Amino acid sequence: MLLVLTATGASAFEYGSPVNYEIMLAGNFGEPRPNHFHGGIDIKTDGVEGKPIFSIGDGYVSQVSIGVAGFGNAVYVHHPEGYTSVYCHLKKFTPQIQAMVRKWQYAHHRAEGVMKFRPTDLPVAQGQLIAVSGNTGSSQAPHLHLEIHDSRTWDMVDPLNFLGHLLADTTPPTAHAFMAQPLKGEGVFCGSENKQTFGFTQHRLSREFTAWGKVGFALWANDYMEQTYNHYGIRKTQLFVDNRLVFESDVNNIPVAQNLQVNTWGDYEHYLRSHVWYMRSFVLPGVTLPMLHDEGGIINFCEKRDYHLTYVLSDFKGNESRYEFTVRGTPAQLAKNTPAKNETLRRSLYTLAWNRTNNIQLPGLQLVVKPNTMAGTKVLQPHIKHLAGALSNEYQLSPTSFPLYNCAPVSIQLKHSVPDSTKLYVEMAWGNKRYAGGTCSSGGWITGQVRDLGIPLRLAYDNVSPSIRPVGENNWTASRQLRLSINDSESGIDHYEAYVDGTFLLLEPVAKSNMVVCRLVDSPLKPTHTSHSLRVVATDKRNNRSEYHTQFIY
Repeated sequence: MLLVLTATGASAFEYGSPVNYEIMLAGNFGEPRPNHFHGGIDIKTDGVEGKPIFSIGDGYVSQVSIGVAGFGNAVYVHHPEGYTSVYCHLKKFTPQIQAMVRKWQYAHHRAEGVMKFRPTDLPVAQGQLIAVSGNTGSSQAPHLHLEIHDSRTWDMVDPLNFLGHLLADTTPPTAHAFMAQPLKGEGVFCGSENKQTFGFTQHRLSREFTAWGKVGFALWANDYMEQTYNHYGIRKTQLFVDNRLVFESDVNNIPVAQNLQVNTWGDYEHYLRSHVWYMRSFVLPGVTLPMLHDEGGIINFCEKRDYHLTYVLSDFKGNESRYEFTVRGTPAQLAKNTPAKNETLRRSLYTLAWNRTNNIQLPGLQLVVKPNTMAGTKVLQPHIKHLAGALSNEYQLSPTSFPLYNCAPVSIQLKHSVPDSTKLYVEMAWGNKRYAGGTCSSGGWITGQVRDLGIPLRLAYDNVSPSIRPVGENNWTASRQLRLSINDSESGIDHYEAYVDGTFLLLEPVAKSNMVVCRLVDSPLKPTHTSHSLRVVATDKRNNRSEYHTQFIY
């Protein structure tokens, strides 16, 4: 294994390719996406499943996960250099790995979960086949999602630090536009206190802009590679004012616990309207991403002179582009807005601050938001909908999506009695109804966990058992497969198990469906051409239980 110096100046080990053809990327590391950074690279598989996947280095399979975190089927390889590579959305594993997975599944009576292994269980060498590619989990099309983590801290690191030598790229990043963001009451840009966007029609804009007071900037930019039409996130961004560096981002290391801070480095509110990310060239209070370095990113235009601003963008290969514009400091009256009496009261009741514990109370609702759960200060705009005959009011604390870094406990009061309080839960009612937990306390309060304060919340009651239905039962014997549909339209499925003649039999989920399947040829059940008794048990998240019984011949 060779220690090399990457184009961006970070030392990294050089690993081998996870595929046996030229690598082309559908996505790169750190691309901003709603509620998360893209934690790895997406390697194209020609739009098909079944491509061989190889370990990029020596090590051992430390764990396999199935149905976890949107990864679908995933293999984790621990490397002696201190990193762990993660291969996601796989179709199936090699027989050796599959045998260990099957052993874990039968021991734990579960098809999905995180399966940890000892260093001696599944050693692998660089270039060794570990799986074939697929489309499992939250994948939208067949591809390999590859992540590399620091094994000690579990921080996500850029795989191109290790695999960049395998890619050709001579195309520099492109900036599309910048956004001026004057601080409210403290700055103006081109005569306005509002956010404004301006396109980069050329690398040096001839238009002269004006500003006074404190203004921050944000950038819409993408990287490109000559092999594909895809666009990618920017590895390194620098903003200079009069040749002085005031802001730098190097998207190289992202702690997993800080993943949701993408929404506050990027202008999330603008993204919701336009689906375009403008990444701020300054750091808001409460943002702790280690890849951001603010040396005065909020620029104070306090002198009557020209300020020369330059953006320098570079990719993992060191390809670089520069964009320049001039801002003339022009004195302007700054509006000091004095809120009306009602607005002052609303702010005192519904203000969330990033650096303290916030307790929000509404009639029938209590919310606690802990410190370091968001960036800056936000004033909620709660709306209460009174629903006739409903278990509770419906609450929406923000008119638009407002994600937090971590879940916050929310308690809602029950309006009338129910036969069984253990069947109550907090429901998120935005698009498809989603379960948000439900712990009952005295006084008829039900507590759940919420991560987005823009989602309407209310209480729901689930005393309906899950549905278990056979699929193609007449063909079970010929196909040697047992197929069933297991579904719950209320709180959702928590667990299911199957037993044949009283012995546990594994049911595996079919990707992107409510179906489960048992491939009898892969099971411990031996063909005897006799009748067997099947019992399937399913439980939902409110402990409602269903059983299904049938006979089949195998």
